[in-house]
Amino acid sequence: MTEQQPIQQKIQELANQAIAEGNPSSWFEIVYSESLGDVNQVPWAKLTPHEYLQEWLDIHHPSPEKYKALVIGCGLGDDAEALAQKQYHVTAFDISPTAVSWCQERFPNSSVNYTVADLLAIPSQWHQAFDLVYECRNIQALPLNVRSLAIESVASMVAIGGTLLVITGFRETEAEPDGPPWLLSELELSQFKKWGLTEISRLPFVTPNRPYIRIEYQRELPT
Repeated sequence: MTEQQPIQQKIQELANQAIAEGNPSSWFEIVYSESLGDVNQVPWAKLTPHEYLQEWLDIHHPSPEKYKALVIGCGLGDDAEALAQKQYHVTAFDISPTAVSWCQERFPNSSVNYTVADLLAIPSQWHQAFDLVYECRNIQALPLNVRSLAIESVASMVAIGGTLLVITGFRETEAEPDGPPWLLSELELSQFKKWGLTEISRLPFVTPNRPYIRIEYQRELPT
């Protein structure tokens, strides 16, 4: 048994308990708080920007009129900081107060606005408020019974003419998966179209554990 297997087993138990209690997001704070500052106890934290976000940022640059970015489920802040380095004005949120405090401690001089928020109950002032919304592996960490709500919430924050960048695990079947994570299917991803987003590009890639995709969506300007 590898070092990561007991951690993954713990996460599955915490997630299942949270789902049974009707609060499918509550387990994130438990993972961060019980880590006691040990990043090795937070298996998704790599202390570096996601390589496929960084690749996208190396190609795309914000224009003066499109510079407001939102990072969903910011974790320990590395992706948010990568966006800030590209001159985006970044808001980054996580449901875990411990994670947000950890970000603020790691980056005390950051320009990023780190805040606590719940993807399933976002502030009303965030509706279509961001030129770039970045979603990486958060929807897949939520069970299927709240998936449509999570997708709607993510899509709702993309401004007119704005971009949504999604990095997620992908499953080729519509059969209900085991989790967490509960990888997204093509049918689930198609729900972004329902909320006014058009797929612009798609890049599949493979990690040691599962297939992933990076998809860029855009909310079209009104005609």
